[in-house]
Amino acid sequence: MDAVLFDCDGVLVDSERITNGVLRAMLHELGWMVSAAECFQLFVGRALADEVGVIEAHTGFAVTDAWIGEFRRRRNEALELSLEPIPGAVAAVHEIDRIFDGRVACASGADRPKIELQLTKVGLDGVFAGKIFSGMEMPRSKPAPDVYLAAAAALGVDPARAAVIEDTPAGVRAGVAAGAVVYGYCPPDSLAHHEPQVLLDAGATHIFSTMASLPALLKAD
Repeated sequence: MDAVLFDCDGVLVDSERITNGVLRAMLHELGWMVSAAECFQLFVGRALADEVGVIEAHTGFAVTDAWIGEFRRRRNEALELSLEPIPGAVAAVHEIDRIFDGRVACASGADRPKIELQLTKVGLDGVFAGKIFSGMEMPRSKPAPDVYLAAAAALGVDPARAAVIEDTPAGVRAGVAAGAVVYGYCPPDSLAHHEPQVLLDAGATHIFSTMASLPALLKAD
């Protein structure tokens, strides 16, 4: 591999339970008593703006820019309060950054302010400075490959020589569509992550369960 392209939510930061909790609370306010498990299955790994039809179908509420803005405000407030890194992720990223001579990037489906907030919160903003890519700034968001193609191009590497680190089916499909080799992160007993077979079915080539194991896995390939 010539470069490593990291997703953010669920890979670098333990944000999914926080973000999904805020979204679920707001959906309850609209009268849709969606369960935590169903909310996770429907929305994690996808841009909220791409899923407004699902919300409208269940609530009858016409989702507005103001409503999405309020979600982002409440989400960011919750992230600022309690966001933590994925265990072992910070050390693993620094080691991988060293191994690959800085050819790393963060390619997330989230909006740029959220990505930057989260990386700063866990102390990874310096590693990814100038190498942050938001799917919301691309023609298409995940599972389309645009954000990973943009990241590989910016690093000057062939996407086929890039490793993509993902934890959702939509993200895995984005990496596969870009032509990259996808490593699926599946920590054991995590309600905020998918089962290994789900990521394998989406096209992941490798499955790993701890961030501490990732540098050696990448070096071996």
